[in-house]
Amino acid sequence: MSNRLFQGVIHQMKDAVDRVIGVIDENGVIIACSELVKIGETRQGVRDELSYTSETVTRAGYTYRSITGGTKADNIVFVEGEDKMAEKITTILAISLSNIKNLYDEKYDKCSFIKNIILDNILPSDIYIKSKELRFNAEEIRIVYLIKFHGKTDMLPFEMVQNMFPDKNRDYVISIGEYDIVLVKELQPGFDMKDVENIAVTIAETLNSEFYTKVSIGISTAVDNIKDLARAFKEAQVALEVGKVFDTEKNIVSYENLGIGRLIYQLPTTLCEMFLQEVFKKGSLDSLDRETLMTVQSFFENNLNVSETSRKLFVHRNTLVYRLEKIRKLTGLDLREFEHAITFKVALMVKKYLTSKPVKF
Repeated sequence: MSNRLFQGVIHQMKDAVDRVIGVIDENGVIIACSELVKIGETRQGVRDELSYTSETVTRAGYTYRSITGGTKADNIVFVEGEDKMAEKITTILAISLSNIKNLYDEKYDKCSFIKNIILDNILPSDIYIKSKELRFNAEEIRIVYLIKFHGKTDMLPFEMVQNMFPDKNRDYVISIGEYDIVLVKELQPGFDMKDVENIAVTIAETLNSEFYTKVSIGISTAVDNIKDLARAFKEAQVALEVGKVFDTEKNIVSYENLGIGRLIYQLPTTLCEMFLQEVFKKGSLDSLDRETLMTVQSFFENNLNVSETSRKLFVHRNTLVYRLEKIRKLTGLDLREFEHAITFKVALMVKKYLTSKPVKF
């Protein structure tokens, strides 16, 4: 925090308080004082005494108190005198400067700035003004990771991720909920998307191995302008939601790899229901048993290759052909024909989407 801000407050209070008042920094140096000649002096030992109490301490004719009010004394206020009045003035001064410090940090903190952007709490016209105030490079390449923690943890999720990315000038860790953490990471020009995904893998594996915590991670596309971070955050949200519907076995989902699932996710449910009714006029999709659906899935995974699918399923080729014929008679779709296979594949995804009823953003 700016020493000038502390000094400004002390100067305004000087006439109201008929005593010497001031502020000591984390190194024990006086950084603000009603008597300017004292600025730069050191008050050794005070911090050690305050580390054992959250109250005031008196020493050599002065009363001291931590601005934070706790045992971790980043800044300390002092007032001339060791009487009850000095204690009251010290308490008032500590509370006042603490509130001013919090307001200042919120106004000039880059993480708070980015949080306001991704949550749409700042006007687009104010983004560039604010970025200049913070000396924030608005045109770096950045990507957004949305990390969703599953279950309670002994350590705060924010602290876990913050410890993994300590560079606060390039990587910004933001808490948007009890179990939801956003990581806005700066990328180098010419980055490889594979490396971006590997970072997510490292995050998930580290949290699992060191903290026994499982997470799901949504990855946005890269943006090269700070105003696009809000869109990137929404992409990371959509990646997690779509992945939860169509790729349930994956815990890391990239928006770029959502494919047709992203399109289906954006369709109205009424339109999806109409599509299913049109495709399955001859028979219901629900009438297909689990074994048949697993056969279809394997058939798709093996690029509609009958021989390869039968080998992977350990069934005779004729058995597989029989199952495909069963589907054709029931639905009118021959999965050995590309257009029919595409229609059936989309229908399966639409059905899955309707069943899950995901929350739309």
